[in-house]
Amino acid sequence: MRDEEAASCVHLATIDRHIHPNSHGCEECLKMGDQWVHLRLCMTCGHVGCCDDSKNRHATKHFHGTRHPIIRSLEPGERWGWCYVDEVGFDPL
Repeated sequence: MRDEEAASCVHLATIDRHIHPNSHGCEECLKMGDQWVHLRLCMTCGHVGCCDDSKNRHATKHFHGTRHPIIRSLEPGERWGWCYVDEVGFDPL
């Protein structure tokens, strides 16, 4: 992603860079006894949801239910974030 795209996202200023995950897996999938592909962390409240490649898409559902705009990957070795509202990626660190 280009720096000017990230700079245009006003939501980046609202995130908690020290947020901790609420669980070690997708919160809803764990409750349902289901599986996920990749995990995403809500940078507003710490919700852990599954990615859009997972059948349940709980990270995106969390955004639609709460309007919390920013997520980041919880996958080892991945370092990226995403703003649902502005549809831009960024480096979360």
